[in-house]
Amino acid sequence: MHAALHLTYKVARRIAIGVTGGTILLLGVVMLVTPGPALLVIPIGLAILGLEFAWARLWLKRIRRRISAGFANNRGRDAERYRSKADATDE
Repeated sequence: MHAALHLTYKVARRIAIGVTGGTILLLGVVMLVTPGPALLVIPIGLAILGLEFAWARLWLKRIRRRISAGFANNRGRDAERYRSKADATDE
């Protein structure tokens, strides 16, 4: 009896997380073509799904890497602009 109750809880938890995370992820995807903060909502949906599903954790990890790389590239470009402006004022 106890094992069946525990199994039922695990299945119900997995379904609840799947429905909640999937709904939020779907809303984020819809926001890609409609007004809304899609780039904020999609990672939240993946984080919720990542509580139960390995594929969601993998996607979230990939998104984090791309965002970090994008910020690093922007910082590098900003530094280059700053250096070129500083060099132009020194001449």
